[in-house]
Amino acid sequence: MLPQRLSALDELAHNLWWTYDSDATELFRSIDPFRFAGNLHNPLGLLRDVEPARLTELAGDEAFCARLDAVAQRFVAFRAAKTWAHEHATSLLGSGVAYVSMEFGLHESLRLYSGGLGVLAGDHLRSASDLGVPLVGISLLHRQGYFRQVLDDGRQLVAYPSARLERLPYRPCLLPNGMVLEITVPLGLRDVRARVWQLDVGRTRLLLLDTDLDANTDAERALCSQLYGGGEELRIRQEVLLGFGAVAALRALGLEIGVWHLNEGHCAFVATALLGERLLAGDAPEAALSAVRERCVFTTHTPVTAGHDRFSKSLVLETLGPWATAVGLPPTTLVDLGRVNPGDEAETFCMTVLALRASAAANGVSALHGKVSRGMWRDLWPEQPDDLVPIGHVTNGVHAGYWMAPEAAALFDRHLAGWREAEWDADLWSRAEQLPEDELWAMRRTLRGRLCESVRARTGHAFDPEALTIGFARRFAPYKRGALLFSDPDRLRQLLDEHPIQILYSGKAHPRDLGGQQILSTVLRWSADRAFRGRIVVLEDYDMDIGRLLTSGSDVWLNNPRRPHEASGTSGQKVVLNGGLNLSVLDGWWPEGYDGTNGWAIGNGEELPDEAAQDAFDAASLYDVLETSVVPEWVDRKGGLPGRWLHRVKRSIATGAPKFTSHRMVRDYVLQAYLPRLG
Repeated sequence: MLPQRLSALDELAHNLWWTYDSDATELFRSIDPFRFAGNLHNPLGLLRDVEPARLTELAGDEAFCARLDAVAQRFVAFRAAKTWAHEHATSLLGSGVAYVSMEFGLHESLRLYSGGLGVLAGDHLRSASDLGVPLVGISLLHRQGYFRQVLDDGRQLVAYPSARLERLPYRPCLLPNGMVLEITVPLGLRDVRARVWQLDVGRTRLLLLDTDLDANTDAERALCSQLYGGGEELRIRQEVLLGFGAVAALRALGLEIGVWHLNEGHCAFVATALLGERLLAGDAPEAALSAVRERCVFTTHTPVTAGHDRFSKSLVLETLGPWATAVGLPPTTLVDLGRVNPGDEAETFCMTVLALRASAAANGVSALHGKVSRGMWRDLWPEQPDDLVPIGHVTNGVHAGYWMAPEAAALFDRHLAGWREAEWDADLWSRAEQLPEDELWAMRRTLRGRLCESVRARTGHAFDPEALTIGFARRFAPYKRGALLFSDPDRLRQLLDEHPIQILYSGKAHPRDLGGQQILSTVLRWSADRAFRGRIVVLEDYDMDIGRLLTSGSDVWLNNPRRPHEASGTSGQKVVLNGGLNLSVLDGWWPEGYDGTNGWAIGNGEELPDEAAQDAFDAASLYDVLETSVVPEWVDRKGGLPGRWLHRVKRSIATGAPKFTSHRMVRDYVLQAYLPRLG
């Protein structure tokens, strides 16, 4: 029980606004740093574990209470302030946006995400809140979430601990009459019940569907257990739950939704549920589909054909056939909505095809990915040339307030006044080229030192806070080529022997991705080799906390996917905001960011038909850039400062920061996709 003087702590702990307010974060940490870390930085767990005597002490601590009052007052002012949307998107204010995604990355203590897709969705929600866009997120409450990783004897082991909801900021979603919202979703011959929870994120909220109810069978209760676990039958049932459940929940709440944003193909059954509503209202099938299409926006994130969910006709009809019959939708019409070639019985049902057919606006997540997507799905518009296929792009961005270290934000506050109010203002950010080099270098040394301290605490390895630190952290999928740097270990060994360089890896391989697990094992083996031990380290159980440490503390961010398989990638965008530099293949967002002065490119953008030849070419280019540019610029010091290096850092901030924040991204969605749907 909190003392009355500290009651504001509970309200702050229940709104994830605190996660991107550095004063609020430090306020919670100061209560008990040990317990804060032990609870994965979850303040509710902290407040339940800290001794009552400590809370009594804090209630009588005038300095602590003054800090609490300042944070609480700023939170109240934040929620009451006029926003960008009030001036530039007034037609949205009475007709909001439903943003549906299978995963949301909001904080390391909430295992509702697996990687970049979820983290992107979390940043979308945060920026919608900051900009005042009336948006509500919808997903599933994955009680076990994505797996926890244990690295043992050179291999990855997995664990699935269940979340303890009472220690996390989930609250029941209540109807106007005070009752907890529960809905039903058709799955085969049964209706499955789901309770709705909510997470508050600044001015927005995320609704989460939970089937772990006594009224459901064990299989139905397990639908909200693991994220991306199980086989095709579980996957389609989860996706029906997400799509139909999103519509049912928002209808039950009486919310006016003008735009439905489907974040990846997992969400495409939203359109099917909306289609059923129109059919029951008496619309003819074509008119119903046309009406649904006018309200749906679709974002695809997958440039690899095998990455798009496909289901057999029999599985689709087993799962949704009874519902289709009830709403008057012929089963063949239902299945054909997910086929490029309607009537082709050899073709499976594809969730991306359904989403494209049912959306008036569709986009990839970078310019290159938009081009790749137009080529992938051009058969849906056979009469159109590739460049006129109606799939555009909105390049991903990251939430500056969440991913920028406090020291970087303080530097920009001192020298780039106004950046917080207009993150997309290129003229404002151009002043970064005048940042004082001594202050910029001091900031970089602080962030690198913090990362090295964390490495020592986590692994026991004494990383050098003055050494060039290279970071590589992402999902260990084969196309990301996590072991490319070890293509010529003798050449790498010589580079590390001649210069103070240290390299950090972190990442997970999906439990069913044997190829990705093998790549991770290769990196683990080389990190344990006598020649590299202590200078190449793998951090276990990659999550958002490790992501913040690495993207803020690394001097160079290494990214070497096999082009053009990286749809966007956002980790390198976080590095820009913290004064690090990108060393990347010209894939995803980097072709839009790289100009020759603000980082480095691996290769020249050429795509070779033979994968082995491509890997060899890119590996040679990677070594060449490290040896002839990266390391020479790092060691070139005058007056203790690496002048050429810092010039490149300032160019990176000036050119990259205004382009690659999620405020810019959400603003683009509002102006290019949401407002046009409202006429």
